[in-house]
Amino acid sequence: MYKLFFRLVFTRMDPERAHHLAFRWIRRAARVPVLRTFLAAALAPRFTELRTEAFGLRMHGPFGLAAGFDKNAVAIDGMAMLGFDHVEIGTVTARPQPGNPKQRLFRLVPDRALINRMGFNNDGSAVVAARLAARREVFRTTVGVNIGKTKVVPEAEAAADYVESTERLAPHADYLVVNVSSPNTPGLRNLQATESLRPLLTAVREAADRTVTGRRVPLLVKIAPDLADEDVDAVADLAVELGLDGIIATNTTIAREGLASPAALTAETGGLSGAPLKERSLEVLRRLYARVGDRITLVGVGGVENAEDAWQRILAGATLVQGYSAFVYEGPFYARAIHKGLAARLAASPYATLAEAVGAETRKAATA
Repeated sequence: MYKLFFRLVFTRMDPERAHHLAFRWIRRAARVPVLRTFLAAALAPRFTELRTEAFGLRMHGPFGLAAGFDKNAVAIDGMAMLGFDHVEIGTVTARPQPGNPKQRLFRLVPDRALINRMGFNNDGSAVVAARLAARREVFRTTVGVNIGKTKVVPEAEAAADYVESTERLAPHADYLVVNVSSPNTPGLRNLQATESLRPLLTAVREAADRTVTGRRVPLLVKIAPDLADEDVDAVADLAVELGLDGIIATNTTIAREGLASPAALTAETGGLSGAPLKERSLEVLRRLYARVGDRITLVGVGGVENAEDAWQRILAGATLVQGYSAFVYEGPFYARAIHKGLAARLAASPYATLAEAVGAETRKAATA
């Protein structure tokens, strides 16, 4: 039903307009008590065998919503209602910004992909922090907060900009993510170089600890799939050195190889997400796990279309898995299908628990 609706309605609409329309429906449904209870029962069944613990947080399962869908923390309960075990909001910047000029979001339907050059459009850290502080939780879910650099802030002042967001948002975050890997903010990816990343992450860690004294806010970094293998290794080593809690692999890519969509679409600038990212994001994940093992929690994202993709991420080393682009194509039963498929794969596997399956194939390959 959804795929027919997508083909007949959404594909005829501007992608960003369609996103906002669907977003409004989700938010409105989550405000109606009887309706949200019914939808959660249908779309978010719980499988006890999928219960997951990551960086000290307990979740219903391993599958969550990647940053970018709910930039301003306005639909957390709506996304939990649809079955996502954690919701990562953002990317949020210290100052509000409108993002890049429209049109800035493109569907590559033959490739089951998206290209976006949104440019961190968001309400800013002060507004989002106030919204999170005022939130009254309807569905229990883990909330991650993804922070990025304000566009007008020079690269040399990036650390102070991230610290400003951290001081406002860390008290409301179950975990915090430093995004240095979007291709849509000039100079941002330069911060992935370890000589820039070390002082940035150190400053954010210190700010989080200074601001939130009653608990330790887990800190993660999100990296690009376009990093060279040696740079992936360098980030992994730095994460261990600094005692980070996790790495998210990966963000969108600037690569365009092997696409079937019209050249006019594939030539659009921005980050490519969805199915074409599947192979490289999995490759980066395997490399990270081989490097860090169980010392750091890994989050796999990029091209996760179905339960098999999620299962492969877990076997490669991901404790948590995220999706976004496939949600656009699969619709409201996306998370339900992944949970159901993961439970079936776990039952058919030699592993007693999901935690036991994490990294199993990467470890096996290392000893072969």
